[in-house]
Amino acid sequence: MNPTARRAPATLAEVARAAGVHPSTVSRALGAGTGIAAATVVRVRAVADELGYRPDPAASSLRTRRSGLVGVLVPRLTDIVLATIYEGLDAIAADAGYQTFVANTSDVPEVRRRRLAALLDRRVDGVVLGDARLDDDLLPEIAARGLPYVLVSRRSRGHLSVTTDDLLGGRLAGEHLLALGHERVAVVAGQPFSSTGVERTQGFRDAYAAAGLPVPDERVRHGTYDVRGGHAAARELLAARPRPTAVFAVNDFNAIGVMGALREAGLRVGRDVAVVGYNDVSLAAELPVPLTSVASPMDQMGRTGMTRLLQRAAGQPVRSVRLRPTLVVRESSSPDGG
Repeated sequence: MNPTARRAPATLAEVARAAGVHPSTVSRALGAGTGIAAATVVRVRAVADELGYRPDPAASSLRTRRSGLVGVLVPRLTDIVLATIYEGLDAIAADAGYQTFVANTSDVPEVRRRRLAALLDRRVDGVVLGDARLDDDLLPEIAARGLPYVLVSRRSRGHLSVTTDDLLGGRLAGEHLLALGHERVAVVAGQPFSSTGVERTQGFRDAYAAAGLPVPDERVRHGTYDVRGGHAAARELLAARPRPTAVFAVNDFNAIGVMGALREAGLRVGRDVAVVGYNDVSLAAELPVPLTSVASPMDQMGRTGMTRLLQRAAGQPVRSVRLRPTLVVRESSSPDGG
């Protein structure tokens, strides 16, 4: 035999013999890795790499009736928050032998249904939803199919989710502005069908109500979670007399839009009007006036969300998680950054 000739790929049986395990153990170790010791998974995968074993996806799917695919629905992947969450969940999925693919829904119910149908056509083993709605008629349908699923970023009552504790995050923003002496405040509240906007706004208003300074409805504006939505809402809020001395935006890009509206009105961010955002995306600290923001553990949210999905798919008991936010103070709310 020509020594330079390419060797045929190793078979699953050959990997099993080399690793000293049963072929079914190899199959599990190279898949989700559930039901066997972690040391065995590591050893089998090392042997498979050494022998150049490459599984046949089609044969594996026929044998296990699983696709090895996880679908992800998000409003838009251009959103840095959702992209960061996705990176976290994709990393955990890859470690477990799964591939993920994402579909944008634009937060439109009809589009969500079409995108979900496309996922189901691909026989996904589970779904991660980053676009859940408070009154979500799609989630009961997914549950009725018996398809494992988990919500990230947004919650919906009665469904497994991994989110930030947004009520606490809103309260942190409110307590910060109260400590700075701001009594006349306003809120750019996001979209009323999403738990993020509703709970962050509620937490903020609860803090002010507890201080005897309830925020009136006319100082709360809803809109899309982007710069344009924040700018439009801020223009309306700044037209009121007397104008607010501080604005809480439930999303950092809303907050950037608020900053633009303030500059347009000839007002100084952090001095004439304080601004607080939410999520603490990497851009927040690099703005001309660095943005005070409630930091949301986005990567951890994705990683924990995928872990919960895999546990659910394996039949393990799982519970929803609310991760703790923290307040990061910068010049947009406190001119000295303290």
